Amino acid sequence: MMDEIQQAFSQVFFDPAIWLIVTGAAIYGIFLGAMPGLTATMGVALFVPITYWMEPVPALAAIVTMVACAIFAGDIPTTLMRVPGTPASAAYADDAYELAKRGQAQRALVVALWFSVCGGIFGGVLLMLVGHQLAAIATLFSVAEYFWLYLMGLSCAVIVGKEGVLRSAIGLLLGLFFSTVGLSAVFGEARFTFGHPELFQGINFIPAMIGLFGLSEVLRGVMSSDQVSATGVAQGSERGVFVSTLRTFFRRQGAWWRSSLLGTVIGALPGAGADMAAWVCVSVSKRFSRTPEEYGRGSSEAIADACSANSSSLAAAWVPALVFGIPGDSVTAIAIGVLYMKNLQPGPEIFEQQGALVYSLYFLFLLANLVMLPVGWLAIRASQQVLRVPRWILLPVVTLFCVVGSFAVNGSRFDVMLMLAFGLLGVLCERYRVSIGAMVLGLILGGPLEERFVQTLAGSQGNWTGFFDRPVALVLAILCVLIWGRVLWKTAVKPRGDGPVPDPPDSATL
Repeated sequence: MMDEIQQAFSQVFFDPAIWLIVTGAAIYGIFLGAMPGLTATMGVALFVPITYWMEPVPALAAIVTMVACAIFAGDIPTTLMRVPGTPASAAYADDAYELAKRGQAQRALVVALWFSVCGGIFGGVLLMLVGHQLAAIATLFSVAEYFWLYLMGLSCAVIVGKEGVLRSAIGLLLGLFFSTVGLSAVFGEARFTFGHPELFQGINFIPAMIGLFGLSEVLRGVMSSDQVSATGVAQGSERGVFVSTLRTFFRRQGAWWRSSLLGTVIGALPGAGADMAAWVCVSVSKRFSRTPEEYGRGSSEAIADACSANSSSLAAAWVPALVFGIPGDSVTAIAIGVLYMKNLQPGPEIFEQQGALVYSLYFLFLLANLVMLPVGWLAIRASQQVLRVPRWILLPVVTLFCVVGSFAVNGSRFDVMLMLAFGLLGVLCERYRVSIGAMVLGLILGGPLEERFVQTLAGSQGNWTGFFDRPVALVLAILCVLIWGRVLWKTAVKPRGDGPVPDPPDSATL
């Protein structure tokens, strides 16, 4: 085994070609994440043809790096324009944008970069140490466990929402309703399509998310004088921002360990992904925070914990892919295809037959995150020029990004119209303080939740005990009941606690 580790280490860290590929993939991944609508999955899919002429390790190096960088780069448009670059960024979009409006855009992005790098390294090291044990955890999950896991993720959106329990629940219900549009994955019948064939595949969450977060902010900006402060460029020195972030990191070691570990466990579950990890960890972070009232209104804690979780989950998503050939997310599904193309079959035997390749993958996660630190910092410095653009130029440019990002998903004008409709809906939601984040998560997880619900009932022949007859399912069910019981109890005991909470002062820090 030591020979394989040494071979993998020298192949990754002492091969100039690997460094060149990782650097190029990092720049490509930053571009993908920073452009709304261009997801990491899309970028990997476009990259697959190039892997025909590459060896397995360089191909995996490019995939790992571009995904890790794209997840971080999604925070750039999230912070500056309130347009989530990736679905995982939606969990803390309000916090990042509120900091930017107070002139702290650089601080928000540096926190996101540092904790993304640390979370990614944590995930890579943990994958190296306990990859097989994480795979054992994944085997404990059947369709019933996934039903409760998705329900728990949706519950977290209600808990975290700054709008309060009632308005967050309304947003969640709207998102669940939108998720029922299209052909049912279970029954195969079209629902709420109104004769439009474009809706047979359901409402694409990327145009919906761009409209709800991005276009609605443009429309709201046209109707008001609210805008991101240009002082975000000049406030504090660069060294001071990094020193402040490092102090936050060392002062909140316990929260970082908790979020990174929880993100790794969630990432090891097939289909959970970085989105679920970010929402769950923001909810857990708010529960243990000394200032929970700041969440959704400019909390650096929410950004730090969510970024640690979604980055650490990326490495863990490879566990079921390598051990069972089951993709942990859409990216590893494509990566499995690349492995098959290289005559490498995922499964338990890959650790015995291709040990050097597996250890190379572990080291690639470390290298990708190390390279992301300087490349991400350059991206932050370049992106801050957006804050100097006059308002009458910035709003049309953001609108152009929204249109292009929506059209780029499927090359469909219908998606652009869908984005416009959700933009108007977002304005109404902002007006009546209905949670947009909960709506987006309901739209994303509603389909899988319904599918797991019906599969569990069918597997137990219509017997409701199928949701509780396994130990892990029972534990998750009890956790969901406790979460909702606590929320309802707090709402009943403190009925006025659902109202608006004043924004914290600009000088508030962690």
